[in-house]
Amino acid sequence: MSKKNKHNDHEEHNDESWLLPYSDLMTLLLALFIVLFGMSTVDAQKFQEMSEAFQSVLTGGSGVLDQNAMTSNSKTSNSDSELPKPSSDGLMTKKNELKRQEQENLEALKKQLDTYIKNNGLTDDLETKLNQSQLMITISDKALFASGEAEVKPEARQLAKAISTMLQKFPDYEIIVSGHTDNVPISTYEYPSNWDLSSVRALNFMKILLINTNLDPKKFSAIGYGEYHPVAGNDTAVGRAQNRRVEVSIIRKYADSSEQLGVTAAHE
Repeated sequence: MSKKNKHNDHEEHNDESWLLPYSDLMTLLLALFIVLFGMSTVDAQKFQEMSEAFQSVLTGGSGVLDQNAMTSNSKTSNSDSELPKPSSDGLMTKKNELKRQEQENLEALKKQLDTYIKNNGLTDDLETKLNQSQLMITISDKALFASGEAEVKPEARQLAKAISTMLQKFPDYEIIVSGHTDNVPISTYEYPSNWDLSSVRALNFMKILLINTNLDPKKFSAIGYGEYHPVAGNDTAVGRAQNRRVEVSIIRKYADSSEQLGVTAAHE
């Protein structure tokens, strides 16, 4: 009887021994599933965010990245809006004032030149013209040079000096000195073509202007146009005489870009 009891106690002990490792295993499995579940949840969220971001880029929707960009742009716009912006009306008013002042200055220079021309009996050799792009002084070639030559006459140096004195009041303006001829061919050792003659004439007259050290050479340029920018027909002696000339152009600083085309048109 006692052996039987001992046997029963031994069986009961064997039946309970598996609970401990089983509980440990279940605990570990539970922990594993919790970790896996947590990882899968985070990845799903990240995947969803990435999916929305790509959808925003591809379809123009408002995903996470788009929202961030909108927030950043909004902050930037707000910052920019706090900065003072120049008034377009104010800029236009300032430009108009500068153009008005320039117009007055050039008109005053033209009047001074016209007075000098009249007082010195040069009305047949010089004239001035003010338009939307420049103030142009046109000088007949016979007032400056001998026929077929480019050396400035001694008596014409006084004219160049007078013009340079007037120009020094406008130190910030670009000055273009251009030479022109008629269409009669020239072929000499010194001047093989009208191109050469017109270029050297413009250069020589500019050099005399720049004897005045108050003028800035950086503002000056000399151009030879030859026979290709006539102002009159070359079929008469009068027309050819008008085409043989030197022009001194004071270029406006505040003319509109469309008006600047007048600089080229004036020589065509």
